Amino acid sequence: MVKNAVEVAGLTVTRGRREVLRGLDFTIPVGQVTGLLGPSGCGKSTLMRTLVGVQACVTGTATVFGEAAGAKSLRSRIGYVTQDPSVYDDLSVAENLAFFARVLGVDRAEAGRCIEAVDLVDHADDVVANLSGGQRSRASLAVALLGNPSLLVLDEPTVGLDPVLREDLWSTFHDLADAGVAVLVSSHVMDEAERCDRLLLMRDGVFIADGTPAEIKDKAGLAATADIEQAFLAIVRSAA
Repeated sequence: MVKNAVEVAGLTVTRGRREVLRGLDFTIPVGQVTGLLGPSGCGKSTLMRTLVGVQACVTGTATVFGEAAGAKSLRSRIGYVTQDPSVYDDLSVAENLAFFARVLGVDRAEAGRCIEAVDLVDHADDVVANLSGGQRSRASLAVALLGNPSLLVLDEPTVGLDPVLREDLWSTFHDLADAGVAVLVSSHVMDEAERCDRLLLMRDGVFIADGTPAEIKDKAGLAATADIEQAFLAIVRSAA
């Protein structure tokens, strides 16, 4: 039986008079890579902030491993990567990892493992301010991997990365899922959809499709050789 890391019902987020998220109902199982895909501004980041408990003006319910999203007891069980790097510019990669390892109370050896996992060993002693944008994003991902989190929430983690490194990171995501971690990855790049076990396609604060890439293509009436962007457009047009 598949266990759910996240269970959400009637989730609505209001900003001013606008509903950014509108009555979402969904689950995120453990042991899978779930992709959250949709155009910029559709509500992906707002949804992710809600799941880690840092979003205001939320109604409905969102539980993570049976506890309310944002509960203090969940802090060590969730790894969260925002679109903006979440490391200190004036510290080296290794110093950042050592600092956050102390904050989380995990063994310092974990820092080296996480730096290796994101392929930054050759830059471990480089000050973050001197890294490229992609390298800084990978440093943030290394921090999120500290302590072997049970849920990884990754907001656009592959933006600005070269194709080889993107491939390596997606392999890492699937290795983590195979080990029982629930991985939620957002992207506005539709060609990353095929790398996911399951997809949540979002537009204007609601899901327009939920399923495997093959199931979503079938729903859109497309052949298996079609891409998800075609399926997304077909579903949008059918609902118009």
